[in-house]
Amino acid sequence: MDFLPLFLKIKSGTCLVVGGGEVAARKVSLLRKAGGNVLVIAPELCPELVRLAAAGEIVHRNRAFREADLADCLLVIAATSDKQVNQLVSEQAGRLRIPVNVVDQPHLCSFIVPSIIDRSPVVAAVSTGGASPVLARMIRTRLETLIPAGYGRLADLANRFRARVKTRFENSVQRRRFWERVLNSGIAERVFSGHMEEAEAAMEKALEQGDSTSETGEVYLVGGGPGDPDLISFRALRLMQQADVVVYDRLVAQAILEMTRRDAERIYVGKERDQHAMRQEEINRLLVKLAKEGKRVVRLKGGDPFIFGRGGEEIDTLSEQGVPFQVVPAVTAASGCAAYAGIPLTHRDYAQSVTFVTGHLKDGSMNLNWSQLAQPSQTVVFYMGLLGLPVITEQLIRHGVSPEMPVALVQQGTTEFQRVFTGILSNIQAIVEREKPRPPTLIIVGEVVRLQEKLSWYKTPAHPRQGATSPISDPAETTR
Repeated sequence: MDFLPLFLKIKSGTCLVVGGGEVAARKVSLLRKAGGNVLVIAPELCPELVRLAAAGEIVHRNRAFREADLADCLLVIAATSDKQVNQLVSEQAGRLRIPVNVVDQPHLCSFIVPSIIDRSPVVAAVSTGGASPVLARMIRTRLETLIPAGYGRLADLANRFRARVKTRFENSVQRRRFWERVLNSGIAERVFSGHMEEAEAAMEKALEQGDSTSETGEVYLVGGGPGDPDLISFRALRLMQQADVVVYDRLVAQAILEMTRRDAERIYVGKERDQHAMRQEEINRLLVKLAKEGKRVVRLKGGDPFIFGRGGEEIDTLSEQGVPFQVVPAVTAASGCAAYAGIPLTHRDYAQSVTFVTGHLKDGSMNLNWSQLAQPSQTVVFYMGLLGLPVITEQLIRHGVSPEMPVALVQQGTTEFQRVFTGILSNIQAIVEREKPRPPTLIIVGEVVRLQEKLSWYKTPAHPRQGATSPISDPAETTR
């Protein structure tokens, strides 16, 4: 270990920056964020530093560096393009035992400015000792996914209860066990989702119970997106990796299901036409039951849980039963599949609005407002409409849409199995009969489809990777 990791308090102290360029401006921003009083020595300043100096937020001396500038400084950063000046700053600061950093010259540094994950008062830092700042930033980016923004609020909550916990428990072992339990419980998730009052009430209850290990479960309603695992949100990934049970749908891509905790129990509740592994009412009751057993449950859905995902019905039941829950939205199939197919759902030359509708047939018919869907200058996206495509084309034409209106079918969008078929209302059914696309396939109707060939950017491999299968999960392998 070439450098000892430390956190230095610089609030209200003088911090010297030698240099006035953009690199110096970044260092000034960091020092000011930590509460330092910044003195900048430079003959010229970049626009950002000019603005800060004019506002009185930094002190600027318009000249070259002098050793006297180091008086009363807590630390100094050299960020000039002149190697001789940088070395001079390093040598003179070293003689005075003042911590010094010379940008991109680690051999002249007595301290390194790391890549920082700021969740104040929680702060994490990553350094490669100057060997590769880019690598440090890459590692920081990965850590960002594991440390929610709410960790600062969680630290504040713990700090408010710290004295009471110390009074409540006699020794450090008991206190440590208490903090380990509550910080890994639903209390943390209440904080992360912004439910501070609930979190404080839960802390009060945990403090009252003492060594009791009882814990309230919680349900995480998580959108799995349209299929590409890279589109999963940071929060979704974190919750998926800490859940005890995963209750998942048919349209959840296998690659996304594999991102859940390896030892989590998996329960398949998928629905297909006339084939329901579990009725919706049973799913609602199952979520309540699992949560009341104290388990953390991820309800994993394809797409977004609130867009034709029946997520509202599930959290309505959870709310009635007093079960804590949170909702993690996702990229819905319409936006994800359209984007990967090169079809902008709105474009000022073609469409001023977009409408999402379900094309799911019920008793052989679709009860839709066809007059509204036939209005000009809009894009209409049909979910679950492949089986009802003949009805869709017939009704749109009957209500005034031109038979020449462009149509796109996007099968398994955003995945390596994506296929895009384009046509017009009058011939799209013939294309379906010839190409035989299969669910999940999204239907996009509107003039914006004319842009598909020009704007198509996502290329699926000519031959999917060896051993690859459809991204839709195989329930036979994952049911409990």
